[in-house]
Amino acid sequence: MNIIGRLTRDAEVRNLPNEKQVVNFSIATNDNYRNKQGERIEHTTYFECAYWISPKVADFLTKGTLVELSGRAYTSAWLGKDGEPHAGLNFHTSQIKVHSSSKRTENKSNESNKKVKKENSNSNSNSNNSEKDDDLPF
Repeated sequence: MNIIGRLTRDAEVRNLPNEKQVVNFSIATNDNYRNKQGERIEHTTYFECAYWISPKVADFLTKGTLVELSGRAYTSAWLGKDGEPHAGLNFHTSQIKVHSSSKRTENKSNESNKKVKKENSNSNSNSNNSEKDDDLPF
């Protein structure tokens, strides 16, 4: 099954007692349709997701990121602390495709790219000083 939605919170990595790690995050999917009266009805469905393959993906999964997930959906039910019954939709994710990132992720990657470029320009200027007598055109 495939679902497409936006993350409602940043992903978090949990360490389990058996030395495994799981990435937990939630997404919201939107659906809209017209009823018999012609009114547009919008419906949002929330999924609690788990990804077991690599914890590194959590760096890219920030609030607002648009993702396409492949995996398996299932329901869960529980009693809350107040004794009230609750239900939720869960998604066991086997594949993640990031379609767009949130502004925060873009800012993080831009900052890291600037740092790398600055480091590269510093190392290039140092090497250029020592190689000024070189006849190479590049």
